Amino acid sequence: MNYGMRCHDICGKGTLAQVLDTVKANRIDQIQLAMGKSIAGFDFSYGHYSPGLAHMIAKELKKRGIHIAVLGCYINPTNPDETKRQAEVAKFIEHLKYAKILGADMVGTETGRYSEDFRVVPETYTEENYQLLLKSMREMVDAAEKLGMTVGVEAVHDHTLCSPERMRRFLDDIHSPNVEVIMDPVNLISAANYLEQDGVIDRAWELYGDRVTMLHIKDFRMVDGQPEFEHVGDGLFHYRPILRHLKRDKPYVTMLLENSHPDRYHSDVAYLQKIYEEV
Repeated sequence: MNYGMRCHDICGKGTLAQVLDTVKANRIDQIQLAMGKSIAGFDFSYGHYSPGLAHMIAKELKKRGIHIAVLGCYINPTNPDETKRQAEVAKFIEHLKYAKILGADMVGTETGRYSEDFRVVPETYTEENYQLLLKSMREMVDAAEKLGMTVGVEAVHDHTLCSPERMRRFLDDIHSPNVEVIMDPVNLISAANYLEQDGVIDRAWELYGDRVTMLHIKDFRMVDGQPEFEHVGDGLFHYRPILRHLKRDKPYVTMLLENSHPDRYHSDVAYLQKIYEEV
């Protein structure tokens, strides 16, 4: 296994040097980087990209031995406001250009909700919204294919790709080798299925385990009947099923701890590694 963290969980926003020095000081060499959340002093919104800026960032990463596993560009590709949707797609495509120079494994996104303010709404689960996702993703994937980059897609139980079955349908419909899955098993767990979580994870792996090339990992607890974040090992998540699949099928896959903290990162990695070795 390769382990890492989201950069904005390691430290707050700062200059590029400050942020990368902090990552290195914590002995973390794999990160998910959302540039706008972590790096101060630059505008990473659409239209400000230049190869020179990307090469400068790449040089600073290489100097410190830090690799970007996921360049985060978590947009809402199903925003019902067409102008805003198009702006989100353009931003993602520009991030693909950054990723190519930065050496990132992929640019990642979730699959959105059918609401301008990202509220949970029933329209998210409709066929109309699914087709809107395909419209956005086809533009993004076309750009990824031309640039030789990978789009990482993450399913979440209350987003457009809300289940293992929908993710499988999406992969078949988009039909591109430039699309891979960022799997966050806890994000597949809802109030309706948390008691059958092992079956949910096994079903997801059966349907698209071959397309999983990146992992997010965390834990969850139930609060007022709904799953909420918990640190690794402190909640209700069963790690053995997913780690068994990874050990059998995905040598050296990268697993990024989500919502973690540098003070517990290395002990959490040791906890996960112990289970990995036992399964």
